[in-house]
Amino acid sequence: MLGKQAKILSDDNIRDLLAFTELTRYPARNRVIVLLSAKAGLRAGEIANLTWPMVTDSNGDIGIVIALEDRVAKKRSGRVIPIHADLYDALVTLRAASDGQGAVTKSERGTAMMPVSIVHWFASAYRAIGLTGCSSHSGRRTFVTRAARLAHRAGGSLRDVQLLAGHRSIHTTQRYIEGDSDVQRKLVALL
Repeated sequence: MLGKQAKILSDDNIRDLLAFTELTRYPARNRVIVLLSAKAGLRAGEIANLTWPMVTDSNGDIGIVIALEDRVAKKRSGRVIPIHADLYDALVTLRAASDGQGAVTKSERGTAMMPVSIVHWFASAYRAIGLTGCSSHSGRRTFVTRAARLAHRAGGSLRDVQLLAGHRSIHTTQRYIEGDSDVQRKLVALL
């Protein structure tokens, strides 16, 4: 792939990022932003345009899936993404502290955050915790890479990862996946 890809995040990187959110002016919102990226694989624009009805069930409670609508997804690639337990808890906390209407991630003025604001938030967060080569796409790449590595344990395949990521082509999904030199050595040793 041409161009430089965003680095994927280790568990420690994600923990540091979540710890950083606690030091910010809007910790509940910022925790949700991090988890929507790393645990749901959403892009900055999808995070900015996500609304409460997309994460709530018919009773108005936080649901078990994100029903990402075509209108907010890149190339209208809406999809249904199961909500990770950590993200569920963070959404419940954020909803309790907000009006639960409109955008999930709101600016300090109470309006939906702009996608560029999400991008800038991630850039300053990575800078604050000392990570280089990371961007708002790092959480998404981490999500896709981890999902691809674990799909077989869930009885799934790369096609399932493609659907979660909202990619039209399996080739796009493959480009997201970070290789692991230790695994490659182990694979060759097994031959």
